[in-house]
Amino acid sequence: MKTQTKKVLIAILFAILFVSAARAELTKQIDTIVNRPSQKKVQFSIQIVKADSGKTQYCHNAKTPLIPASNMKIITTAAALKYLGADYEYKTKIGLCNDTLIVTASGDPLLGDKDTDGKYNRLKNWIFDDISKSLRQKKQTDINDIIIDSSVFDDQRVHPSWPKDELNRWYACEISGLNYNGNCIEITTKNINGKVAVFVEPQTDFVKIINQIRPMQNGKGAVGAYRNSQPNKITLKGKCKKQQGPFAVAIERPSAFFGFLLAEYLAKEGIAIKGRLIEKPVENCNIKPLTEYRTPIADCLNRCNKDSLGLAAEALLKTTAANSNTDKKKGGWEKGSQVISQYLLNLGIEKGEFYIDDGSGFSRKNKLTANAIAKVLLDVYKNRDWQLYKNSLAVAGVNGTIKKYFKEEKYKSKIFAKTGYINGVKSLSGVCTTTKGDYIFSIITNNANWQTRKAINDIAKAIVDNNR
Repeated sequence: MKTQTKKVLIAILFAILFVSAARAELTKQIDTIVNRPSQKKVQFSIQIVKADSGKTQYCHNAKTPLIPASNMKIITTAAALKYLGADYEYKTKIGLCNDTLIVTASGDPLLGDKDTDGKYNRLKNWIFDDISKSLRQKKQTDINDIIIDSSVFDDQRVHPSWPKDELNRWYACEISGLNYNGNCIEITTKNINGKVAVFVEPQTDFVKIINQIRPMQNGKGAVGAYRNSQPNKITLKGKCKKQQGPFAVAIERPSAFFGFLLAEYLAKEGIAIKGRLIEKPVENCNIKPLTEYRTPIADCLNRCNKDSLGLAAEALLKTTAANSNTDKKKGGWEKGSQVISQYLLNLGIEKGEFYIDDGSGFSRKNKLTANAIAKVLLDVYKNRDWQLYKNSLAVAGVNGTIKKYFKEEKYKSKIFAKTGYINGVKSLSGVCTTTKGDYIFSIITNNANWQTRKAINDIAKAIVDNNR
């Protein structure tokens, strides 16, 4: 009996020594990466934990708050999943109040989203076509006003911390209760026999284009889109040799954009519009339902985490805020930040480890520590919705924002993560799946340079290498 006990104790001792040696080797490798000459001025915040036990495997300035860039989306999506639930669906409702067409928005960020429509094999303009058919089924050949009720979100469509010179970019689009086509138009320019033609998708009179592009025969062309003091008046400047684009340009007043496109489509289908397009809350009206469009939260998580769609992140934050209000309306950044902050505090994360300014990480006022992100991921890991959340992350060498990284067989499909990038900031957080179990990690860097992404990726590889 004593001999058997002695053997067990020896086996345990060897296991402990082996784990300690592996951890020491991991520490050595990561320390070497962090201390590379090229990374001398880079700030790192790193936390690595064993997912099943929550025990720290490595840490480096883990409680130092840094700008997280799009790793902020991990916090936003985790909070949304917790407070809205895995079964949550956005529901955009179309109905009639007498002869007035009512669109009741839900904050859905993926209406008309090309990637989502492609996933479900939806044709171009499928929403407008469906509304048209629904009206015809009701023998409705004309309507008075079109009212867009976007009161699920507040009226602050642009975050005050976002750079004003980037507000026409797709990643800085306005956030509205009713969003459509990523709240962007797509512009393509072509040099046709020495004249530059401009093509806009979707075609609409909602946006006015001023074409100041010059044709060219030699050299490399470039075209930029510039806003005017007049909303949705866009000036195109630059040079075009053959073709530039397609490229996305964010529009203003997204809810009105959808309503305008709907009115144009119905008119083409022979349904007369006799009244006005109005954006306002609808009250005391007996709305007769026509149709409804649903988007599951899983689709929003995927576009947010896997593809880093900022619109999805901000919509989830505002939806979480609206859901916390008694009337389920007027979701905004301030209330959303408060709800998410409370979520982090409830996890035992210290107040000094975070500052929540927006949902996407575009604001440079956001601050997070690697420890905070790791704790959030660990919280989701222990939840029954972990597989749903894990599926929303980009997969190493396979899809999303890390498709082009980790192509080697030993890393491919072993790392599930969210990237982050704004000027001077690079980050990567997620989970590594190994033969020795899952390892949750978070890496945030500030003062990052062009070699920092490789350093970050090498840290993730080291986790896999030391647990094979």
